[in-house]
Amino acid sequence: MAAESPAMRRVQVAEHLRLLKLKEMFNSKFGSIPKFYVRAPGRVNIIGEHIDYCGYSVLPMAIEQDVLIAVEPVKTYTLQLANTNPLYPDFSTSANNIQIDKTKPLWHNYFLCGLKGIQEHFGLSNLTGMNCLVDGNIPPSSGLSSSSALVCCAGLVTLTVLGRNLSKAKLIEFSPLRATDVKLPSGAVFVIANSCVEMNKAATSQFNIRVMECRLAAKLLAKYKNLQWDNVLRLDEVQAKLGISLEEMLLVTEDALHPEPYNPEEICRCLGISLEELRTQILSPNTQDVLIFKLYQRAKHVYSEAARVLQFKKICEEAPENMVQLLGELMNQSHMSCRDMYECSCPELDQLVDICRKLGAQGSRLTGAGWGGCAVSIVPADKLPGFLANVHKAYYQRSDGSLAPEKQNLFATKPGGGALVFLEA
Repeated sequence: MAAESPAMRRVQVAEHLRLLKLKEMFNSKFGSIPKFYVRAPGRVNIIGEHIDYCGYSVLPMAIEQDVLIAVEPVKTYTLQLANTNPLYPDFSTSANNIQIDKTKPLWHNYFLCGLKGIQEHFGLSNLTGMNCLVDGNIPPSSGLSSSSALVCCAGLVTLTVLGRNLSKAKLIEFSPLRATDVKLPSGAVFVIANSCVEMNKAATSQFNIRVMECRLAAKLLAKYKNLQWDNVLRLDEVQAKLGISLEEMLLVTEDALHPEPYNPEEICRCLGISLEELRTQILSPNTQDVLIFKLYQRAKHVYSEAARVLQFKKICEEAPENMVQLLGELMNQSHMSCRDMYECSCPELDQLVDICRKLGAQGSRLTGAGWGGCAVSIVPADKLPGFLANVHKAYYQRSDGSLAPEKQNLFATKPGGGALVFLEA
């Protein structure tokens, strides 16, 4: 194991009920005691939806809900994974022959992705075996990054077992991100409400189509402005090449693209290419049979949402008296754009967002990929108890009993801590 670092913390397991319960379950499962524990938080995207893969900043917040893994390195070369949730079956494989079935989004594949990512990063061939028991309290398929938390947790488990560290420089190189702290308002809390509609991104083409629509919009905008369009992949590249503001990009979008959907033939005419070139050189395998592309709507959402993220950050920095109201208005605008321009909402989410606004939220919007999952609302702190009770009654206590109690997640959250390794003191 690596020498203790700022990401390691010694704890009295007996004083932490969840850790103690996990330790006992681990002992019952494997007949031994965990060597260490790793946790990684879920996250909620407060604003900035479907713009990260277009090159723009988003505003996520780590939440208190997390994935927690109890770990024991073993001298065999067997990786044994178990889950405290009986819905997720045990899994066992050779640590030196990791195979990931990409056709099936099984829970253990996310762990294997984290392990394999570290293995490939360091160019390692021989990995030690380990016993792992996973526990999570992030609602699955809800847009709160439960799968990402499991991947991160598995990566940190692997690093710890191998006695390796990722330096900050390596992390930046590994995933070229830049983070800036944003001070959130103290007089308000963020409330997460699960619509109880699950959307599995791996099982749908909707997400893939949106990504391609953004790419096609970028190419048509670049062509319209006489830029070298064939190497353009993201909408932010067009803005960068033109050197203009997001507001000006919205005006360019109005001029260059029409609201009516484009068919493949029209896209080919605009770009001066053949249908065969479009299919083989631009479209991905899972979008080659799509018949219509809404380029205007997707570009309008991306540029306006990117501008809202910057406005949100600016308001947080300046902290005016009506700060919560202004932030709420931006969140409301974001949801309308996701619903109408990006079309990634669903009737249940729209209903939940409306209920939250009517019952005291200054702003409410879908969060995560959409098509189900959660809404996030900004609520004045003094209204929180009544808000939670009223939303629970209005949305979850339906007379038809259609919402399963285990999916009824409604909770206030505050910024949570990052990934950690716990050692028993």
